[in-house]
Amino acid sequence: MGNYVSCALSSPGGKQSRATKVIFPSGQIQEFHAPIKAAELMLETPNFFVVNSISLQIGRRFSALNADEDLEMANVYVMFPMKRLNSIVTAADMGALFLTANSAAKRDSGEANIRTFPEPRDVPQLVEGKTADDWQENETAVAVPKLNLDDIEEFSSPEFMLRLSMCRSSKPLLETIAEEPVICSR
Repeated sequence: MGNYVSCALSSPGGKQSRATKVIFPSGQIQEFHAPIKAAELMLETPNFFVVNSISLQIGRRFSALNADEDLEMANVYVMFPMKRLNSIVTAADMGALFLTANSAAKRDSGEANIRTFPEPRDVPQLVEGKTADDWQENETAVAVPKLNLDDIEEFSSPEFMLRLSMCRSSKPLLETIAEEPVICSR
């Protein structure tokens, strides 16, 4: 069997919200407290389709909502580019959703300033001769990029390019067979 991964956003403090949450292509998460149709979202962001996060399973195709379908309350929906409509959900897609969900959870709970590297007193020397103080100075200068689902493309990965280069050509190499003349003597 395969692994099953789904994405869900929770409210701070574990409180469950009855609002419908939509992750837009820019990485913005918007809550809707009233019923909304998929067509309304697709009009706001043309060339994108809406998918319920519960239906996202790695190795299966995207199951886009019809334009006339209502979004169910207390569910999470994601918008993907139309060029991905008939493609298969990849781990990169799910990873991007988890990153978005994590950043939203940190933003909501006020834990946006969580440290991800050791304290200076624990490790005096880090990577490439830089100390933790150097990293702290540069930490505030680095802007965190927004999630862009257009950049997620499994066909540009090095693994795919390697597989493509190693597979056989679809055009067979055929050579003409030279036959010797047959002489029959009776």
